[in-house]
Order: sequence, then structure tokens, then C-alpha cells
Amino acid sequence: MHAFHSSIPARAEGCAQCAPLDDFLVFSASGADALTFLHGQLTQDVTGLPADAARLAGYCTAKGRLLATLVMWRAAPPDADDAPQLYGLVRQDLAPALIKRLSMFVLRAKVKLAATPLHVAGVLATAEQAAALEAAAGSLPRTPWQRADLPSGTWIAAPSADARLRWWWIASDEQLEQAAALAGVLGLAPAAQWHAADLAAGIPWITTATQDVFIPQTVNLDLIQGVSFTKGCYPGQEVVARSHYRGTVKRRMAYGTIADAAAQGAALAGVDVYDAAQPGEPTGRIVDAASEQGVVSVLFETALAALPAGDLRLGAADGPRIAAAPLPYSITP
Repeated sequence: MHAFHSSIPARAEGCAQCAPLDDFLVFSASGADALTFLHGQLTQDVTGLPADAARLAGYCTAKGRLLATLVMWRAAPPDADDAPQLYGLVRQDLAPALIKRLSMFVLRAKVKLAATPLHVAGVLATAEQAAALEAAAGSLPRTPWQRADLPSGTWIAAPSADARLRWWWIASDEQLEQAAALAGVLGLAPAAQWHAADLAAGIPWITTATQDVFIPQTVNLDLIQGVSFTKGCYPGQEVVARSHYRGTVKRRMAYGTIADAAAQGAALAGVDVYDAAQPGEPTGRIVDAASEQGVVSVLFETALAALPAGDLRLGAADGPRIAAAPLPYSITP
């Protein structure tokens, strides 16, 4: 059983919600060369990452197609050469292959990549609930992508599409044992609730179903601080930079909902999207999806020309209708 399940009681609404995220994994990068190595592999400025922040990043093939997206942050100042320097939060299903592939390129660098036993949860709260949460946990970051290391674990402020505050909470077994006070102000929530909020916020999580499909711009990674265009080379950098500087991004990731109980959440990743008015071929593809309370939320990559007038459908030109809705950031020039 996930440690959060045994630490946080089921409780009625009225308190902050804690959703254990069993489908995520945290890996560590240890060793003296960990930061410079990952700086040369990821789309993000790893060596320039502020100590109190986290950032999105992508890992691409040489052709610029994403093999993973991750949230990354620096570890506490290391007390030994083999101590973790950086942590990355990724989808569980692609984590083993990602760690293996990155490790293949380490060569003589002093770097070790490994899965950690850390637990991951998503916490959602109103402003009033956050006050009670902070009384138990300590001061929490409020600006998206800011991070705080507290006795209860690492808290990273996540973007939100509405007025709720959101955090990724990453904790060890020992930290959870010491976080008894938090049990009184948190209630268990389903992971789908957190995933749906991620989708509404426009955060693209690559899974095994969508690896080697999208370049960073077509899932908006450049719009949400996930790509640095001033750092040095990394796999796929030429493709990503060319699309950026030539202004040729004609496809973006949009958000929508499907009011069809037959559509099955996360299983939809990679499914084609059609425009009923132009049924000959797909206009895009589902990036990620989540089902909550009978409504399926989706992020889908599509031609900008198909928005907003297109009659978008899931799986076929006569499939369930996708009702497009705004993201909290602009996807048009």
C-alpha cells in the first residue's frame, strides 16, 4: 500500500485533499558531474536552476521528439560526492527505460541515476484550507514552481487553472512518520482528481503511449518554462531551436472535455483526434487524459487551424465530441 494511504485518513470535504500518485516515480542523479551531465541531456537549464525552485523539462531523441517530461529540482547541498544532486519526477511507466537510456550516455562522467523510494502525492487546497495546512506543515510556497524543503518533505507549488492551490508533496517513509500533524488537516482524494487538475493547468506528461511522438513545442513545453533557448546543446536541440526561431509552430496542445462515460481516461493517451468537418485524416492526438466524476478531461495536440471552430472528435470523425476549453496560458501567437 502507498504510504500516503496509511498516513492520511479518508475524510469528508472541508479539508485539503491529498491524492497519492502511485503512477509517478522520483529518480535521483548523484555524483560530482550530475548537474552538468543532465544539463547536456534535458531541454532545461539544469545548472542554472535556482536552489528554491523546480522546473519542467523534456528529454528528447536526436530528432527532437520527447521521450519523457519531468519536474526536476535540486537536492539539498550534498555532504558527500555520491549524494543526490538532483531529483526528477516522471511517470512510473517510462521511468525504468528513461533511467537506463540516460545511464547509457554517462560514460566517464561521475553520475549515477537511480529510482528512489520517495513517495509522491498531490495536495489541493482552497486559501482557507491552506492556512490550516501551513499551521501543521510550515510555510508553503505559493508561486508556481517554487519549492520548500520542510520536515514533512519537499513541497513544490504546481500551476493551477482555478483559485485552488496545488502542491506536489514528495516524502520519505521517515518524513511521513513525522508528519502526524498533517493527518488532521488532510483527506484522501483519488489520483484522478489531481490528474484532471494537471490537465486543466496544461501540464503535459509523456507516457509510454506517447513517447517519440511530440516535439516540445507541440505540447506547449516552451510556453510553461520547460525549454531553455539560451543553454548549450542537448539531444534534439537543433530541431527544437529551429522551430522556435523560424516561428513555424503550427501545432499546439489544447484542452478539452468529453462527456462520454465510455471514454476511459488515461487509456486514451495516443488516440487520434479528428475534425468531423474534415474526416479524411486525423487532425491531432491525445497527449494525456483523466476521468473524474463522469467527465473525461484531455490534453490533445492539434493543428492550430482546427481551433476553435473545428468539430473535434475522439478516435473517429463520428466519435465522442471533444469540447475545447481555454488553458490558463495562451497557445496562439
